[in-house]
Amino acid sequence: MTILAISGSLRVGSTNTLLIQAVADRLPDTARLTLFDGLDALPHFSPERDTDPPLTPVAHLRESIEQADAVLICTPEYAFGIPGVLKNALDWLVSTTLMTHKPVAALSASPSYAGGERAMASLLPTLQALDVTLAEGGVLVVSSVRSKMAPDGTITDEATDADLRSLVQGVLRAVKAT
Repeated sequence: MTILAISGSLRVGSTNTLLIQAVADRLPDTARLTLFDGLDALPHFSPERDTDPPLTPVAHLRESIEQADAVLICTPEYAFGIPGVLKNALDWLVSTTLMTHKPVAALSASPSYAGGERAMASLLPTLQALDVTLAEGGVLVVSSVRSKMAPDGTITDEATDADLRSLVQGVLRAVKAT
């Protein structure tokens, strides 16, 4: 089983990217998580740029999605929503059916007490437009994330650890159901 992870943060050492690694650490040996590495290379979306064949960075995104059994999106909150680079990537998928019924888990984390709730509220309608299958238990908002993990990404909070394990189980069940 392959899971493609997309971090909505381009920042080196991002807590959202560290959370993705924490999810990967909780996967069984039968599953593999790959972090998408081309978010910053995607051109700004415009329908007239959505050509056949697609631009190389867009083709890389679409091929990565197509090859994955499930997708994990982990986003910070930026200006009360998801970062523009993440929204841009998702916009490049709208004209395809690559995400239709694809099992997806969505994480949002923030150092603030609100924990990225507004980012999640912004992400979910976009995922709905893509017609994904949200894994049961596959939506998680982590507030005050820096107090719940060590600088190396090790989860130090028992409740967050349990939530991540539950998210992983939800994704595994969703993939098996497809």
